[in-house]
Order: sequence, then C-alpha cells, then structure tokens
Amino acid sequence: MENKRNRVCPVELAGSLDSKMRRWLQNPHTVLAPFIREGMTVLDIGCGPGFFSLEMAGMVGTSGRVIAADLQQGMLDKLSAKVRGTALEQRITLVPCRTDTINVSEKVDFILAFYMVHEIPDKGSFFKQAKSILKPDGQFLLVEPKLFHVSRKDFKQTTALAEKNGFKAYQGPKMLFGWSAVLRHT
Repeated sequence: MENKRNRVCPVELAGSLDSKMRRWLQNPHTVLAPFIREGMTVLDIGCGPGFFSLEMAGMVGTSGRVIAADLQQGMLDKLSAKVRGTALEQRITLVPCRTDTINVSEKVDFILAFYMVHEIPDKGSFFKQAKSILKPDGQFLLVEPKLFHVSRKDFKQTTALAEKNGFKAYQGPKMLFGWSAVLRHT
C-alpha cells in the first residue's frame, strides 16, 4: 500500500509551493544567505516551481550558476516559464531527475534538498550521489517537514543514513515547521 504522506507533490499543487504565505514563513533569502555566495555553482534538488531556485540565481550573481533539478517535467516547465526572457534564464540550468538518479555529475558548492528527501525510495543511493557531486568543502542543507510527514525519529534516521554514506550531519538553522541539518563531507 502506498504511503500517501510521502508522495511527490503533484504539479497541480505547485501554486502552494510558491505562495506569499510560504515566502513569509520560509523566506528564501533568509534560509539561503548563510550558505550561498556570488560565483558559486549550487544545486536545488526537488526545485518544484523554483521557490528557492530564483533566490539562488540572484545570490550566485552573473558568475554563478544554479542547477534546478526535479522529477516532474511540469515543475521544470513552470520554472522555465518564470525565467524565460529574464537575466536569470542564463544562470539556471533545468535538469530532469529520475526516481533512481539526481542526473547531475557537475561538482557543486552547495546542495539544497528542501522538503523532499522523505519522498525518495532509496535514500542511501541518493546520499551517495549527492556526496559524489558536492565539492569537498561544500555544504548540503537538508530540510524536512515536521507536520504530518517526518517525525523527529524519522529525521534522525535520515541524517544517520546520510552519515553512513559519507556525510557528517551538523545542527541546521532553526526552521518553522521543519527539521534541518547541514551535511558536510566526512
């Protein structure tokens, strides 16, 4: 039986991922400012309609790059429509993931996985792939939803799995409605 709590958010609900209320509760600049600098190459895994990707593109500047990856082509299409014809279009590369691969091989300075790791069937493989593309001095911000999705115990198991696959987990920033950890190479 499918676990309905952990299904991928359908494209039809993309508006809820990019709302003014969410911007107020989880301000992208506030969340990302400690991690992203101009000139970086950053990866937004499970980017959805670009809630964080757009802010990342502004933060990395003209010399940086954002790789926005999502399992659903519909989400990538929504992000593409937002940046088409703007200066950000040249900074954002859209990448379709598959259920078994991130589909990115380029080394990155920062990875964001916001509210999506609980949706991944093989988390061990996911963390191995993430480690292989994160630069040795890079950081990975992992955030999972508290309400109705991921218990404290589940989140601890996820970070333990990350550590089993080559990361060291550190306390992440305080998040309203979410658990967070910063992962670094061991």
